[in-house]
Amino acid sequence: MAEPLRTFVGGVEVEVPNSIPDIRAALPEERREEFDRAINGAGVYEIHAVMRHWMLEAVPDPEAEALLTRLAADEAERRGVA
Repeated sequence: MAEPLRTFVGGVEVEVPNSIPDIRAALPEERREEFDRAINGAGVYEIHAVMRHWMLEAVPDPEAEALLTRLAADEAERRGVA
């Protein structure tokens, strides 16, 4: 079994899953089917990037999510969609 990685989210150290089964288990139920498709469709040259993407998605970062929400709202306002 792969050793979990560690990172800081909001100043708190958290484990980042580091294997396909652990990443899948850490994801919300509604995201697992998409994860399965991405992993199963990845070739030898893409698998690392696909795993990195989903590893980070499995570890929620409220600060990053708030920033993305604010940027999306700013863009919608700029386009007159809000």
